[in-house]
Amino acid sequence: MKKLILSTVVFVSGLAFLNAQSDSKQIQLGVKGGVNSSTISGDDFGDPDSRTSFNAGLVAEIPISERLSFQPEVFYSGQGFDVQEIDQDNAFDTDDNIEYQLDYIQVPLLLKAYVVKGLSVEAGPQFGFKIHEEFDSQPTSDGGDIEIDSDDSYVKDFDTSVAVGASYKFDNGFFLSGRYNIGVTDIFDDGTPFEGVDAKNNVWQFGVGFMF
Repeated sequence: MKKLILSTVVFVSGLAFLNAQSDSKQIQLGVKGGVNSSTISGDDFGDPDSRTSFNAGLVAEIPISERLSFQPEVFYSGQGFDVQEIDQDNAFDTDDNIEYQLDYIQVPLLLKAYVVKGLSVEAGPQFGFKIHEEFDSQPTSDGGDIEIDSDDSYVKDFDTSVAVGASYKFDNGFFLSGRYNIGVTDIFDDGTPFEGVDAKNNVWQFGVGFMF
């Protein structure tokens, strides 16, 4: 929660500063939300099933030219994967159906280019701050959630990815978006049983938003 508050304060303060410095270019602020389909990729994990969750947060658009804009965002992103389909010799020794939940505050910094009016493509780096980690276990007889303390976690607190997507903004301010986040850093921490394991976050995101 502290990371969420800090990220939001920094985001809003930065936009306020940029808006104060801008005399000729209008900065737009907005909100967005949608659905996530996330998993991990890597030779050591086979092909795990995806976790379905959601994303929600703030977005801004800062014009650079008639067709180019800078688009910073800050939002909650529910990510993770399904453990059941992972090769148990290389990962988790379990017969249960376990959803590994990894929740982040994501801060993408995107360059946005308009192809035609309303339709744009976007790409740029994205920086993730882990705020929650949990096993959602569903064995045949008994189930339950196990929240993982930061001291016991094998997953890094910080993650880096590249975001690539497209969006369409209507004249009334509403917009539709689709995006793929490609992990570029391994998620597991050094000094753990998974040190050196090739595993990166990959997330599909689809959503709607509104620019004020």
